[in-house]
Amino acid sequence: MTSTIAGAGPTGTEPTGTARTGRGGRVRWVVVLLTSLAIVGAVLASYAQASLPISASDGGVSAAYADRPYAVQVVFYVHVVTASLALLVGPFQFSAALRRRAPRVHRWTGRVYVLGVGVGAAAAFVMSFVSSIAFDGFFGFGTLALLWAWTTWRGYRAVRAGDLAGHRAWMIRSFALTYAAVTLRVWLGVLIVLQLLTAGGDLDGDRAFDNAYAALPFLCWLPNLVVAEFLVRRRGLPAYRLVPAPSPR
Repeated sequence: MTSTIAGAGPTGTEPTGTARTGRGGRVRWVVVLLTSLAIVGAVLASYAQASLPISASDGGVSAAYADRPYAVQVVFYVHVVTASLALLVGPFQFSAALRRRAPRVHRWTGRVYVLGVGVGAAAAFVMSFVSSIAFDGFFGFGTLALLWAWTTWRGYRAVRAGDLAGHRAWMIRSFALTYAAVTLRVWLGVLIVLQLLTAGGDLDGDRAFDNAYAALPFLCWLPNLVVAEFLVRRRGLPAYRLVPAPSPR
């Protein structure tokens, strides 16, 4: 790989415009890693130890699929496994040390990530048709599934074309959508607590959950994309434009 590749640095291994990771960057990466691992562990442990109807007895998202046809439940489990796989390996793809010391590992885990997103997004799109919150769930989670697949595909296509800077930019956007699995649960907890505080503690738990969950189809991922675009621009990577950039005179 030579330095003539678009976006490549002098060695062809790192994109130009990459900000050096300081202590703050490492702390943020560790936070993302730990929260991702926590959600993966909690989700897989929950569904590995009990069937879907039993998990649904405690309420939550699984209750919406416990009484669905068997095919829908299979799609649900496929999404849980493949999305968890993407969330598990995703943070490691942003490790500069891994890219430098073990580029082959970076490439293979990248392929695992793309596979997890591809299957997980397809399953999520199917699930959006049977969302428990009707049109909000269909449009919110359905759009998330499509954007998740599209941003990942753009990142994969960029690296195949040798555009390392574009690859990194699109993968930042892709993982921001993957991380919606974490932010969904964070926002869910925040919204439930806010309701309990404003209601003076006199609020039914199921009703509080339903009210909070109704806002999540868009809230869990739209702020993530805003933060992702900020990071892309801050690092000098190719920013997304709704209209073509003006041509130089």
